[in-house]
Amino acid sequence: MREAAFAKQNKDKWLKFESVLRNNIQINPDELSALYVEVTDHLSYAQTFYPNSNTAQYLNNLSVLAHQKIYKTKRESRKRFITFYTKEFPLFFAQHHKQLLIAFITFALFAVVGAYSAATDSDFVRLILGNGYVNMTLENIENGDPMAVYKKMESTDMFLGITINNIRVALFAFSLGVFLSLGTLFIVMRNAVMLGSFQYFFYDQGLLWESARTIWIHGTIEISVIIIASCAGLVMGNGILFPGTYTRLQSFAKGAKDGLKILISTIPFFIIAGFLEGFVTRHTEMPDWLAILIIGGSLSLIIFYYVIYPIKLKRKHEERLREL
Repeated sequence: MREAAFAKQNKDKWLKFESVLRNNIQINPDELSALYVEVTDHLSYAQTFYPNSNTAQYLNNLSVLAHQKIYKTKRESRKRFITFYTKEFPLFFAQHHKQLLIAFITFALFAVVGAYSAATDSDFVRLILGNGYVNMTLENIENGDPMAVYKKMESTDMFLGITINNIRVALFAFSLGVFLSLGTLFIVMRNAVMLGSFQYFFYDQGLLWESARTIWIHGTIEISVIIIASCAGLVMGNGILFPGTYTRLQSFAKGAKDGLKILISTIPFFIIAGFLEGFVTRHTEMPDWLAILIIGGSLSLIIFYYVIYPIKLKRKHEERLREL
């Protein structure tokens, strides 16, 4: 290919990339890295076929500028923790809403399955939750305090224990995605069936509202983030199943990296859920309006951060690119 034809074919892409870099437009780091790789490929091609040309010189300068943009200074990296949660991750996560929807639908479906199974088989709840838990809860109900299980441990110990356990469940949901996403779906189904049978058990005892207003104080974030961690597992598993233009190994590595980002995003939320379960849920005497406020606030936070905010950032990002 002649130099003029090569430049004409790729000029618009180079100019767009240069504008993003020079104007310091916020862009997904993975997308920026992909563009950087493409530009360096073009640079190698130009150095091979058009050495010492203006095209080669231009691409060399552009690759240096991109390198400086991607590999930031230490001072900039100190802000990475904040920018990861406020900009980088939400923009990145917008592309994985499909996997999030699959995880949510799977969870909702099997929660219904769990409730239906508990309704049609009197032994199902004991099979899923264990005789010890069921007998303890029945005893608490007889004593007039159905939610006493949340008051047995000291607050700090419960907070730490619950937080660590929830993170462990999330790690399982993510890591089992390596089994072609089937392992992740199994974790989703198991937790959903437990929740469905658990809620039906209290409904059968005439305590559905009492249990819901108490359990969902912490459960709103806890269950939501388990679904999000399962989304991370599906992202990794789909990297193996659907490599696209990558080799299967490259696709798996990218899926694992993307899934890990999603998993990391859940850690603060698991801490919040652990705090609520350890220090707030135990106060079963709180008025209904306060419990509803906490549950509604928790749900709004999850929906905004993982659904609404990523969509808004994506639209702004696309508008900026169209303006270039």
